[in-house]
Amino acid sequence: MSNAIRVLIVDDSAFMRQTLRRMLDGKDSIQVVGAVANGRLAIAEAERLKPDVITLDIEMPEMDGLTALPRLLRVCQARILMVSSLTVDGSHAALTAMRLGADDFLAKDQSQISLNLGPLEDELLLKVRTLGRNNRHRTMRSITPSQSSAASLKLSVSDYDVMLIGSSTGGPPVLETIITSLPKSFPLPVVIAQHMPAMFTATMAERLDETSELNVLHGQPNLPVSKGHVYVAMGGQHTRLRRRAAGGYRLEVSPEPTNAPYRPSVNELFASGAETCGKRVLAIVLTGMGDDGLVGAQLLREKGATILAQDADSCVVYGMPKVVTQAGLVAANLNPSQFVQALKGLCAPSVRHGATA
Repeated sequence: MSNAIRVLIVDDSAFMRQTLRRMLDGKDSIQVVGAVANGRLAIAEAERLKPDVITLDIEMPEMDGLTALPRLLRVCQARILMVSSLTVDGSHAALTAMRLGADDFLAKDQSQISLNLGPLEDELLLKVRTLGRNNRHRTMRSITPSQSSAASLKLSVSDYDVMLIGSSTGGPPVLETIITSLPKSFPLPVVIAQHMPAMFTATMAERLDETSELNVLHGQPNLPVSKGHVYVAMGGQHTRLRRRAAGGYRLEVSPEPTNAPYRPSVNELFASGAETCGKRVLAIVLTGMGDDGLVGAQLLREKGATILAQDADSCVVYGMPKVVTQAGLVAANLNPSQFVQALKGLCAPSVRHGATA
């Protein structure tokens, strides 16, 4: 298979190595080229085999995944998919790995892994296929964002009541860059829909709160939305923006619709923003696979809202930003540092209309 996505499996469990190999090898033009039991062996095999994707366990003897990760990135150009336990410790480790350069993570529930492998296999195949087709040598793009798009972008705080952000694969480090760079005086409430399990979204909210000047909360039902606060949508649920009877906005949290591909759904968040706030939404679409956010962004643009998207070169996966850009919905394509610059401009003194509490 000359065009196969070459995968190296790294896991100290022989059962998991066999399971991952069985899930991947020969499917969707994927070829498993090696499987090793620790980070030290992984570095040697990665340098020799030059895989496209490495699935990397976190807890291993001799050398764990977090120690091996930076060294793997030095010896090959592979995409790194962390394989993490669905635990609090696992969520912290996975987010640390993404800060160190990992591209995505797969959460495995050890109590269920031998009972129902179907959902895990589907997610694994999707992530490996997506990462393998978006390798680190991305030189050709169907869309090249204008170099002047950032310079010409002028945002006025008087135009907005709320900022909504949608992100998926590769999103957590970008969110960290943006949120931790905003000053305490940032004048808008921020609601984030990041594709993650609930335990991971809770951990991300906790970590952002520790490192940001803003107050970062894990979104809860009926939580009032206030400026200077960031709300991370709960994994496994949909979060929507609703009006409060007393004025301002609140969060609505619900599992419905249960058949949505992602929970939280960026489409659901954006659509609620269009319904509730109309044109007074500043929406941002960050790196991620698929097209979640496109329908919601279309509804926002129909109301006159402003939509920004991450540029191709800074995305781990140029999927979600690509579809909204190709649909002609985006005012500007920005990299993370340009987002920070543009958003800090909203902190300049300005007369606001219809501000939230």
